[in-house]
Amino acid sequence: MKIVADANIPFVVECFSSIGDVQIVGGRQMTPSVVAGAEVLLVRSVTPVNEALLAGSKVQFVATATIGFDHVDVDFLQRHGIGFASAPGSNANSAAEYIIAAVLEIGRRHKIRLEGKSIGVIGVGNVGSRVVKKCEALGMRAYLNDPPLQRQTRDPKYLPIGELFDCDFLTLHTPLTFEGIDKTFHLAGERFFESLKDGCVFLNAARGGVVDSRALKAAVASGRLKAVALDVWENEPDIDVDLLEMADIGTPHIAGYSLDGKIGGMIMIYKSVCEYFGLEPKFDVGDFLPEPAVKELDLREAGGDDEQSVAEAVEKIYNIGDDDKRLRRIVDESEENRGAFFDGLRKNYPVRREFQNTEVVLDNADAALAAKLAGIGFQVSQK
Repeated sequence: MKIVADANIPFVVECFSSIGDVQIVGGRQMTPSVVAGAEVLLVRSVTPVNEALLAGSKVQFVATATIGFDHVDVDFLQRHGIGFASAPGSNANSAAEYIIAAVLEIGRRHKIRLEGKSIGVIGVGNVGSRVVKKCEALGMRAYLNDPPLQRQTRDPKYLPIGELFDCDFLTLHTPLTFEGIDKTFHLAGERFFESLKDGCVFLNAARGGVVDSRALKAAVASGRLKAVALDVWENEPDIDVDLLEMADIGTPHIAGYSLDGKIGGMIMIYKSVCEYFGLEPKFDVGDFLPEPAVKELDLREAGGDDEQSVAEAVEKIYNIGDDDKRLRRIVDESEENRGAFFDGLRKNYPVRREFQNTEVVLDNADAALAAKLAGIGFQVSQK
């Protein structure tokens, strides 16, 4: 069985060679001629999978090692009897940890105390629901908006979007959709930003197209927004460098790029391929995850308040400022090289582990701090 796979899926050769011959290709180099002879196609979000790519190919099964699959024409696959799988939830914790790192960093830079602040979460699926729990663990008040979930559950906790506009922070976690009553393309447009309270902090780690970049730049220029953190951009990899320079934090679509999330997604699609073809899987996540670089953090003599201690713990595991600095070097590239630079940051992304791999040691008296650290995902012990 021939398998064509995105080279940015970690350990894909080591894992999938147990069931076939694997050819790795850059995600943006997937062409009809490259995939024509493959029976299995494994992608990430940068590869549009549609009739133009698959017409006349031997592909029987497509899998994307990502939560979202707006880059896949699922209807086309269904019409042609091609199996499909994604990796729902695989990197959701990674993306939620990214938001925690971002709000803590913005809090530090702008001297905003997070405890008691409100955060509006638009889209409360795999990622958004984790963002809610982690932010609440930090003492923030979360307000939720998710029209499909509201219709499905009738739960009053899902509020009309207008009721989130007075929040201190606002973060997007929706898929990118272009039609229907829940269309999200340019959901955050001119009227959206004009409706936000002055001094709002805006974050987007969903999809670039959910935000109208021109409207966002106008909102920043007007002084209405206190801070902006962006992991996703319209027209990736050819991003708007002017918008990057206006943002407090800018990163190259890596919110979900923890090694834990990547390997988790890879194993999910590996098992889906095995099930589809009636094969016995030989590997699991534990076969590929290495020991974490930081197994223990001792904060018994850290000093400072709880929020400062949480920020210190997070920064030692994931320093979001490093990702921001790396992306900002894109302005030194020629315009024609910027897309390749952006993709290169993703392809060569350094190993990042999730909080759950690290145990934080605290004094017995630090019950409130222990609850916050545990609430955002750390293991905690008190001595």
